[in-house]
Amino acid sequence: MSATDCPSAALQFIESVLALRPAIAVFDCDGTLWSGDAGADFFYWEIERGIVSREVAQWALARYKQYQAGRISEEQMCGEMVTMNHGVSCRLLRRAAREFFTEVVGPRVFPEMQELTRRLAAQGCTLWAVSSTNNWLIEYAVMQFSIARRRVLAASVQVEGGCASERLIRVPTDELKAAEIRKHISQPIDVAVGNSIHDQAMLELARYPVCVNPNEDLEQIVRERGWPVYWPAGSKRQAEPQT
Repeated sequence: MSATDCPSAALQFIESVLALRPAIAVFDCDGTLWSGDAGADFFYWEIERGIVSREVAQWALARYKQYQAGRISEEQMCGEMVTMNHGVSCRLLRRAAREFFTEVVGPRVFPEMQELTRRLAAQGCTLWAVSSTNNWLIEYAVMQFSIARRRVLAASVQVEGGCASERLIRVPTDELKAAEIRKHISQPIDVAVGNSIHDQAMLELARYPVCVNPNEDLEQIVRERGWPVYWPAGSKRQAEPQT
């Protein structure tokens, strides 16, 4: 999508962010750059393809049901969705992530978010991605958004002998998103873009928080804070002028 292809609401949104002239911008990924939960979708996808053993798959599916029932925290589940791959070749996981993105996530990308990130990068803005989804997927996916692999803060584990281990490096969700940003980005955050309650701490770090396709869990906070909201075309609400 080029600027001339953007519908008026999308173009208005893009121009409003560009006008802030941010030096640093951080983006959530699932639900913000594309629709849906790619982390959960990859979890099921890799189990269906036998990337992990049957025993690990049975254990992981049972754990996910506990998470859905509220008996396991977001941080714990997102961590286990990465550590369940211990012993699996990282080369295989990266290849699977590329295939999964092309097959599942690519068609769900919000084109106006690609246009926004492309134009921010062209304007000289440094872009970061912060996500509780696994780094194999996010590092590949955000290349489509002008975000360098070295500027990805995603759920990840130590690599041992070319394979994933059970030793977590990070699980950026909730307050841990803000903590990872403070740890790795020394400059003030000008713009932060997110869509869920798990992005609230990250959004509060920024001079200009922006909510894209917000979940119901974030909408009440958005209204209270008066944060700008944008609904991409193809999201649960059609694109409308920024408020």
